[in-house]
Amino acid sequence: MKPVIALVGRPNVGKSTLFNRITKSRDAIVADFAGLTRDRHYGDAKLGPREFIVVDTGGFEPEKPTGVVAEMAKQTRQAVAEADAVIFVTDVRAGLSAQDADIARYLRTQQKKVLLAVNKAEGMAESPLLAEFHELGIGEPHPISAAHGQGIRSLLEAALDDFFPDDADDDTEAAGDEGDKPIRLAVAGRPNVGKSTLINAWLGEERLVAFDQPGTTRDAIHVPFERDGRKFELIDTAGLRRKGKVFEAIEKFSVVKTLQAISDANVVLLLIDATLGVSEQDAHIAGYILESGRAVVIAVNKWDATDEYQREQLQRSIESRLAFLKFAPVLQISARRRTGLTALWKSILAAHASATVKMPTPVLTRLLQDAVEHQAPRRDGNFRPKMRYAHQGGMNPPLVVIHGNSLDHITDAYKRYLEGRFREHFKLTGTPMRIEFRSGKNPFDDRAP
Repeated sequence: MKPVIALVGRPNVGKSTLFNRITKSRDAIVADFAGLTRDRHYGDAKLGPREFIVVDTGGFEPEKPTGVVAEMAKQTRQAVAEADAVIFVTDVRAGLSAQDADIARYLRTQQKKVLLAVNKAEGMAESPLLAEFHELGIGEPHPISAAHGQGIRSLLEAALDDFFPDDADDDTEAAGDEGDKPIRLAVAGRPNVGKSTLINAWLGEERLVAFDQPGTTRDAIHVPFERDGRKFELIDTAGLRRKGKVFEAIEKFSVVKTLQAISDANVVLLLIDATLGVSEQDAHIAGYILESGRAVVIAVNKWDATDEYQREQLQRSIESRLAFLKFAPVLQISARRRTGLTALWKSILAAHASATVKMPTPVLTRLLQDAVEHQAPRRDGNFRPKMRYAHQGGMNPPLVVIHGNSLDHITDAYKRYLEGRFREHFKLTGTPMRIEFRSGKNPFDDRAP
């Protein structure tokens, strides 16, 4: 079992920068703004052969009982409860604050191993400014610089000392799970559509901050999850607004992380608010999912809050505005009431299976020949395209490569016809499909006239 280390501290002391440094990633958004991180953010890390899990948390303000700050504090308390060790991050340049004292008082009651990291201390290892941090009663301060990587190794060695006493190499267990990769499922949609509420419903706990305020989630949060023996990595993304509506610099970072999460996912769940219908922004997000080639399932949330007329209008708007996602299943759910979630999981698994389906070359070639016999491609002037054989060129999305002569004259309509034949045979649902034509080289092209 990998030990879990939680990073805790008041806002803007450099927890996310430290998280990125430890995990050797750029998974956490970092900017010079207070209160940027709001949810718990997990990452895998290694120190030599020792593997562990790091949890980044939002700015901890134990004494603020209301609003989104209270929800962030709840997330931090949960991270501390499940951690084996806590790194309390402070800022030497800002000095000791009353809020640091409040956090230290809370941590002393939790009976956890706590290490005090004094960040932004580049070139200040012997500075007298470090002395005041002894007042917190947490122990010896560890001067570090998350931005420059100074003091990080000694801090982690102190944190992991109790969990790897003999420094044994336990790579064998990790290596055994290498092939069992989880399915990456990203939940995307407009702000306040219920993405965090849905993930919390799946997990059965308030793992993510779900607050009745658009833009509560700012980062792409990765949550490990297992259902019926299948491993998943749930990715809660920030809600995407129209470009003209994105004013904050923080929100622009969030948009980048959301688009990145969609590109990296195996399946994307596009969540639509049934009470608001399909907007131009929903269509814009759907278009990006299609461009990325991700498998997609459409879930209409808050279905229980609509009447018969709204449902009819919603069905029409889906058919017109999301016509290019005809291959995607559409399901009606209520994340708050937890209805429709079983059928939703079946569609997600079917979409993933379709996106990663194996198409044998003999089967594809036979399907291609049958399609040509049923309807041959149209002649273009002196050229009639001749398709000889087909093979699979990739997965997620499935790519079919067709070889032959004069294939650059094949029309888009005929391409859609072939796609329909392939889809029907392999029962593909929820995934886009790409067809690539490769014409054989004419040996006489290079001859002089």
